[in-house]
Amino acid sequence: MTDNIKDKVIVITGASSGMGEAAARHLAANGAKIVLASRRTDRIDAIASELTKQGKEAIAVATDVTKRDDVQHLIQSAVNRFGRVDVLINNAGVMPLSRLDQCNVDEWDQMIDVNLRGVLHGIAAVLPYMKEQKSGHIINTASVAAHLIFPSSAVYSATKFAVRALTEGLRQETAALNIRVTLVSPGAVKTELLEHISDKDVQAANREYVENVGVAPETYARMVAFAISEPDDVGISEIIFRPTAQEL
Repeated sequence: MTDNIKDKVIVITGASSGMGEAAARHLAANGAKIVLASRRTDRIDAIASELTKQGKEAIAVATDVTKRDDVQHLIQSAVNRFGRVDVLINNAGVMPLSRLDQCNVDEWDQMIDVNLRGVLHGIAAVLPYMKEQKSGHIINTASVAAHLIFPSSAVYSATKFAVRALTEGLRQETAALNIRVTLVSPGAVKTELLEHISDKDVQAANREYVENVGVAPETYARMVAFAISEPDDVGISEIIFRPTAQEL
């Protein structure tokens, strides 16, 4: 058990599956108090119930990160239940890759709303509490696509580049407030993100690649645990991780 994780109140968006679920389970195993957030209430209710039966502290809060009131309610629920929020992991994201000439504007809007606006909603909701506490840690999930562009990734990469810029700005502005800020950029990870891709050719190509080289979601869980577990005077500004076999 990692001492700097034990008893911390950690809110995780996108916690119903994949990297968010893996992080919730891993951090709970290290003694954290977990608040799981997702639109899929059946999934987070089941995970919270399972963790509780194991003697861990966890609650589930139905949350659509595109709705500011939902995210405000999420953070307030965490404070009401546990008295504080030590870590917010902005993990909810979608990845409906497509070429720009397909003009899938609804999918573009969805990526902007979830991947960028959702992160902003999380920051706006939690920052007042962390300023009052004079402590806290905000972890934003980006992607290797926050550092490079590839065919069909233009809008997705744009949202993740934005999260990268936002995270660095937040780090600079909160450094004097004793609030740590971390960007985590995963490479190929075996999650449900590929299910969001409506272009069947793009989906098939990405699915084959991830199935061949992708790492397990628990890899992400270990990365965020590392960032949290460092002493409070150490800020892990950015983590990029990939499967060893991933070239880009």
